[in-house]
Amino acid sequence: MLERLSWRRLAGELFMFCCPALILAIFIGYLPWLLLASVLAALGWNYFNQLKLSHWLWLDRSITPPSGLWSWEPLFYGLNQMQMRNRRRRRELALLIKRFRSGAESLPDAVVLTTEEGNIFWCNGLAQELLGFRWPEDNGQHLFNLLRYPELRVWVQSRDFTRPLTLHLNNEHYVEFRIMPYSEGQLLMVARDVTQMRQLEGARRNFFANVSHELRTPLTVLQGYLEMMDDSTLEEPFRSKALDTMQEQTRRMDGLVKQLLTLSRIEAATNIDLQEKVDIPGMLGMLEHEVAALSAGRHEIVFKINEHLKVFGNDEQLRSAVSNLVYNSVNHTPPGTRIEVSWQQTAQGAQFQVSDNGPGIAPQHIPRLTERFYRVDKARSRQTGGSGLGLAIVKHALSHHHSRLDIDSEVGVGTRFMFTLPNRLIVTNAPAENQRVKH
Repeated sequence: MLERLSWRRLAGELFMFCCPALILAIFIGYLPWLLLASVLAALGWNYFNQLKLSHWLWLDRSITPPSGLWSWEPLFYGLNQMQMRNRRRRRELALLIKRFRSGAESLPDAVVLTTEEGNIFWCNGLAQELLGFRWPEDNGQHLFNLLRYPELRVWVQSRDFTRPLTLHLNNEHYVEFRIMPYSEGQLLMVARDVTQMRQLEGARRNFFANVSHELRTPLTVLQGYLEMMDDSTLEEPFRSKALDTMQEQTRRMDGLVKQLLTLSRIEAATNIDLQEKVDIPGMLGMLEHEVAALSAGRHEIVFKINEHLKVFGNDEQLRSAVSNLVYNSVNHTPPGTRIEVSWQQTAQGAQFQVSDNGPGIAPQHIPRLTERFYRVDKARSRQTGGSGLGLAIVKHALSHHHSRLDIDSEVGVGTRFMFTLPNRLIVTNAPAENQRVKH
């Protein structure tokens, strides 16, 4: 193990250079000249090693420093050790930076590092996706050149970062910005996409507004008739009419509350047991008699049912999905409409369809039909007692069974509601060709 250079080592090295001169002076004399020659040889040796060191530092591309003897050996060895420590620290720093960037890329938020003046020197992938940055093309660009929003400029220049700033960007996303000091002369900006939160908040407000609106009308009717009964004694036939109206409004409220509870129960059911056998043909058989009574001969209703096609799933949710689709078709189509209900096995799975040749639905309404309380014809829905929750219940019930509701409609031609349960949910060993058709 080499030791660091000391005065004793330097003096010993100088003595080694002078030792031959002393020995020769004993035999031939001329001690001063021999000592001068020894000192010049020592200087030449040191100058030669300095030149080697200078050549390695400035010209040589090799990583390892040159080798040296005597007093130069610990110097070259120390340089080599220092270089190895620096390389090790650089590797550790590179690994740390790699881990930081990997962690920043894994964050669910956009991260941007800027100078205090606002010049960007790093951003993660989500910042490029959410804020539209391009990396490394935007390296060194000023933040305000890429995000041209006056509110953001005022907020950043105010230096009041205790509260976040929410902006509606040009890409239709709502983004919440937060800025905090990162290191000396640097700032860390975090941008979070809060679009879904805004939508959920809007849906919550609309939900309470719609529920309040739906309950206000029947409650107003009940309150009005109760006040009239309190003020005076009602006589026939007005008394019977009042009671019938109150019972109708009570049934409407009761149906609304039941549908809300059903929708809430379906949404809250995260773990659905899909091992239960559901007898869809038997379910449709009962439904056939119910809709016949509901229609009272006003519609031509045809059921095409594969009697042996049973599936695995949740009986309550599938019953809600099927019955809502059939009842909607009967309630929202005019008299004389032909309604066809089909339950058949296809190559894709067990397929349920409800189609009619009614007036159809305009294209702009179709994407919103499964929203809560959305109704195409609000006046007719109130007349038939529709709450706008039926298709929302269908949508959530089908999502638990790995399916979705498909809606095809053309104005003046008719409408078709269809969903297909995957093959893995079909109860096997059931002949698919057996079916019955009833009018």
